Amino acid sequence: MTVEPSTTRPDVAVTTSPPSRSPRAALAVAMLGFFVVALDSQVVNVALPTIRDDLGGNLSALQWVVTGYTLSFSALLLFGGTFSERIGARRAYGVGMVLFVAASALCGLAPNLVLLVVARVLQGVGAALITPTSLALIRQEYTDAAARTRAIAYWAMGGSVAAAAGPILGGVLAQSDWRWIFYLNLPVGVLALVVLARVGDSPRRVVPFDTAGQVTAVLALAGTTFAVIEGADLGYGSTPVLAAAVVAVLAATVFLRTQARGAHPMVPLDLFRSRRVTVSLVAAFMGMVGFYGLVFVQGLYFQQARGLDPLTTGLLFLPMTGLVALLNPLAARLAVRTGPVVPIVGGQLVLVAGLVCLVLTPATAPTWVVAVLMIPVGVGGSFTVPPLTSLLLDAVPAERAGTASGVLNTARQVGGSLGVAAVGAVLASQADLLHGQRIALSAVAVLVAATALLSLTLRHPSRSIKETP
Repeated sequence: MTVEPSTTRPDVAVTTSPPSRSPRAALAVAMLGFFVVALDSQVVNVALPTIRDDLGGNLSALQWVVTGYTLSFSALLLFGGTFSERIGARRAYGVGMVLFVAASALCGLAPNLVLLVVARVLQGVGAALITPTSLALIRQEYTDAAARTRAIAYWAMGGSVAAAAGPILGGVLAQSDWRWIFYLNLPVGVLALVVLARVGDSPRRVVPFDTAGQVTAVLALAGTTFAVIEGADLGYGSTPVLAAAVVAVLAATVFLRTQARGAHPMVPLDLFRSRRVTVSLVAAFMGMVGFYGLVFVQGLYFQQARGLDPLTTGLLFLPMTGLVALLNPLAARLAVRTGPVVPIVGGQLVLVAGLVCLVLTPATAPTWVVAVLMIPVGVGGSFTVPPLTSLLLDAVPAERAGTASGVLNTARQVGGSLGVAAVGAVLASQADLLHGQRIALSAVAVLVAATALLSLTLRHPSRSIKETP
């Protein structure tokens, strides 16, 4: 191992290591990590009514079972990216996976809803270390852009398989005992750690930790999510909700100030000088608002409005989520052949079409028709994720891949958290579930359509970070 000066900052040392003994092992580790992380974002949704029957709680409390995970996940992804660069992606991945597996066991053992939410938060911490490190491993092992795009497609496939299997596994396991949806993570996590032993050391950047940036980022995200979720229950003018909103605004202001003026910012603001970076982040955010919001509302719709059991509900998600796993490699090949704009914009428009069709579907439509109309949402998402991820990673140098992937996945997970929170708030404000569903999905469709127009600006070249003075 050698130490070299950073190409991005003269006061930051970068340690370099020999290439991994097996790039395929690095890709396998990345796929397994994204699989368990994505699985726990999906598998819980269809089990929520069963969890409520066992542990109690209202709609707001059930939202925290989902959002407690996605919130801590999104709030600490930036830390996960910088932590990965400080100790190396391989080590950071191992720490995250051990924590994730331990927290999964605690979820399964939780005797009440409060402890379940706490354990879910710990799961999110582990996931925040796993996700950016998995992408950093891919970035360090695949230096060719085309090969990296294909590797990212397989990485995305790991999450897509989890998205496809999640609702079904959640439904099957909830039929017997919902706790098994968390125990399922244990063997997958152990397998990932075994394969990780075949991956070589990763380069490290010796840089001081941005404590102020991390603390204010967590406060800003937590305050925003709390205000959105609890506002529907407590009232948006209530003291706790207003206090959370004020904390969020102040924390966000301080965060931006520290990132602009700090000697070693957690998120260097020069990342956003590239249009490829900013547009990718906006598109990633809105894509997850649409996908997570849809999964949350449809899980409740099938069981509460249609009276279906968790297993049937999970099976109804299969056409949508199953195609995601199958189409990720096709999206990568299309991006290599046509450039990233075609699959990104096309995928967004297909997603919008699916949302609009669901809004216009009559209440008397058969459930299988509703399941078919959900397919475009999954297809649209599958065509946007690989090219967006490749676009962002191509725009930054390899030693900043951890930070860049942390920022990208923060945008995705904040989108997921706020998607669930906002859709839940709309549902709670309406007396009729179907009416609330239509309002929420209509709003999401408008926002995703606007993002598609913004993504068209990617047709024009923009400077990458490495070209920025």
